Amino acid sequence: MKTIGFIGLGLIGGSIAKAIRKYHPDYHILAFDQNRSTLAAAVSGNIIDGVCEEKDNRFGSCDYVFLCAPVEYNLKYLEFLKEIRQPGCIITDVGSVKGIIHEKVEALGMTDCFVGGHPMAGSEKSGFEHSTDRLVENAYYILTPGGEIPLERLTDLTEMIASIGAIPMVLTADEHDFITAGVSHLPHIIASALVNLVKTLDNDAGYMKTIAAGGFRDITRIASSSPVMWQQICLENTQNISNVLDDYIRMLIQIRCAIDNKDPDYIYQMFASSRDYRDSIDVVDNGLTRKAYVLYLDLADEAGGIATITTILAMDNISIKNIGIIHNREFEEGVLKIEFYEEEAMERGKALLKKRNYIVYDR
Repeated sequence: MKTIGFIGLGLIGGSIAKAIRKYHPDYHILAFDQNRSTLAAAVSGNIIDGVCEEKDNRFGSCDYVFLCAPVEYNLKYLEFLKEIRQPGCIITDVGSVKGIIHEKVEALGMTDCFVGGHPMAGSEKSGFEHSTDRLVENAYYILTPGGEIPLERLTDLTEMIASIGAIPMVLTADEHDFITAGVSHLPHIIASALVNLVKTLDNDAGYMKTIAAGGFRDITRIASSSPVMWQQICLENTQNISNVLDDYIRMLIQIRCAIDNKDPDYIYQMFASSRDYRDSIDVVDNGLTRKAYVLYLDLADEAGGIATITTILAMDNISIKNIGIIHNREFEEGVLKIEFYEEEAMERGKALLKKRNYIVYDR
């Protein structure tokens, strides 16, 4: 039996706690959250065994402590944990940017006990009430160990993360922040900038907004994410985001020059190479500029789960274009992605699956 501590029980912290309770019912789970009603709900739901105060010495007896509060709070709480942690305790977090907390860990001399964490799963909703024991299931869970972590302790944490259904991936903090700057942070900046550009260019009648095509809606969908969260990410991962923005701006200038000069080879190659690379990514949408008919489902990871879905749809003569598990769900709803050939098939499929009590999301 292990003792697990949680500082913060929001969407991510609550979901990890629920997953641990599901797969390790014998583990002893302690938690603190600023919201007392959240703690009451966690106790009544048998998710946690003990409610802690903000500075509670019981966290010193934990085998693992998950920091799931806002970054500023996590940074301060490290100082308290340094004084009370027992030998062998591993402290981890769930933040989207790793550099800032690793800097604090190094300053405190805690590199022998800290492993950064970032589950690539989430939702536009927040709070414990929206947490689920399946949120991290089949999702990449990035771990960024400190430089002095004993291998056996990192192995224990990796195995524990895998045991709750996630897919652990070990990177350095620098690798994580550079990679996410390119594939997560930059796309959100581009989407927001594009929406603001169209807003500026649109006329008083709002014709651009009115006739915005599927491609525009698809590529800007993530601009609806929390402005507070993305403000924090940009302020925490500034250098990496600035570097990838430089590369992107240089590429845009090259594209503008090619269009100004009517360079057919460059223009064709730009679209061809992007198409080929995009199509190599799992569960493709066939390109963002084409209309996609897509549903997302919450699906338990159990034998025959996908086969049951396909059978339900096939029995109603609904053809599927593409189906697959999403491993990076940080800004997607659902675990399973299903793409259809036609809108009518998608709507029939949605109604059919909802009738069978599946939780279905669409864009």
